[in-house]
Amino acid sequence: MKKSYDVAIIGAGSAGLTALREVRRQTDNFVLINEGPYGSTCARAGCMPSKALIEAANAFYRRKALEAFGVNGAEGLAVDIPAVLRRVRRLRDGFVAGMLKLTDDLKDCSIAGRARFLEPQVLAVGERRLHAKKIIIATGSRPVVPGEWAALGTRMLTSDDLFEQEKLPSNMAVIGMGGLGSEIAQALTRLGIEVTGFDADDHIAGLSDSHVNRQAVALLRAEFTLHLGQAAEPVIEGERIRVRAGGESALVDKVLVALGRRPNVDQMGIENLGVRLDEHGVPPFDARTMQIAGLPVYIAGDANRYLPLLHEALDEGYIAGYNALRDQPVCFERRVPLAIVFTDPGIAVIGQAFDDLDEDEIVIGEVDFSSQARARMAEDNHGLLRVYVDRSSGRLLGAETCAPQGEHLAHLLALAIQRKLTVRELLRMPFYHPVLEEGLRTALRDAAGKLGGADVPDLASCDRPDADAL
Repeated sequence: MKKSYDVAIIGAGSAGLTALREVRRQTDNFVLINEGPYGSTCARAGCMPSKALIEAANAFYRRKALEAFGVNGAEGLAVDIPAVLRRVRRLRDGFVAGMLKLTDDLKDCSIAGRARFLEPQVLAVGERRLHAKKIIIATGSRPVVPGEWAALGTRMLTSDDLFEQEKLPSNMAVIGMGGLGSEIAQALTRLGIEVTGFDADDHIAGLSDSHVNRQAVALLRAEFTLHLGQAAEPVIEGERIRVRAGGESALVDKVLVALGRRPNVDQMGIENLGVRLDEHGVPPFDARTMQIAGLPVYIAGDANRYLPLLHEALDEGYIAGYNALRDQPVCFERRVPLAIVFTDPGIAVIGQAFDDLDEDEIVIGEVDFSSQARARMAEDNHGLLRVYVDRSSGRLLGAETCAPQGEHLAHLLALAIQRKLTVRELLRMPFYHPVLEEGLRTALRDAAGKLGGADVPDLASCDRPDADAL
């Protein structure tokens, strides 16, 4: 006999646990099915431990600027990498424990094992068969590791096992300069490890604007060797690995492979849903409801490849959990896209990326932070911000940046884009002095000047409080 539930949730990561929280508000007749450890990729092996590593690396690297401030003796500082990694794991374990509190009292409502679809409302978990009126797929993702890199065995690391290492070698290669690869390559370099980075693309960290990308590449190359535009391949030389890309190569002890992540939707019978799957095995779904092709099945988080970021997974888990107990799913408007890479300076893509826009329909405002006052005071004066503005309406559409404290500028820009603000409306907002945000004002003024119109102050006049400011 099949056990029957109102909702079955497959996966106990960020999306699955958020869906669980919402489902529990509406019914007690649910089940959470999970294979492997509970807790999100972000907490276990992604954004949280990587940022803990980055903070340690940046703290040690900051010693190089101390002499400019009149502080001497920094050359005597040393880093203990095993101690750094222990701290990363300690913090990581605390973050995971906080998430797992959601599952403490599940008891019979939790099943360990791999779920497989037999029909759209019927699952198999081992020998068990269960029926659910609605099913939520939140199975997350895993690192992409091509066969030639997997053949390196323990000499190859991914983000899933990097933070489990007790120590690290004196030299490493990082394959893939996306967000994670760029962050980790810089962090390892700042901890004193000799790093060589490789990527088949000329652009790094999700950037599409060549001007911003050029700045980002130059700043990273000032810290470690970086080979772009040629696919890399490994050659085993005794106990070491030679990584080759075109005419370039590096001989290293270990390799970190950061070539993206693959959705965990294979080997779960998803073809039995009766819908066409894309090349990644992902079924078609509505990103505003998370429903798969009108079926009583929803897909959320990294499993759908839509926007594989933690804050998006939380939203998608909420949407799926909210809709799972309703006869008709509710459509939710998604937030403005926001992707941040925690390099130094910080890289971010906000709203519409440069490649998404028609250059004939926008104006671009920019600021170079090399002469920005507050950045100079902090010995952090490098980087570029470019904002994209609709030529006809003056509305801010997107931005790409590689700038000091880029994560904070990115949030300000995301808020402005979501509120559909124009450049003139933004320029009426207060900018304190001296702050890095004055750099944003410089970029906005540059865009405003290119929009044309009367040359008037930023302040609106008293008799016309809603007058456009330039």
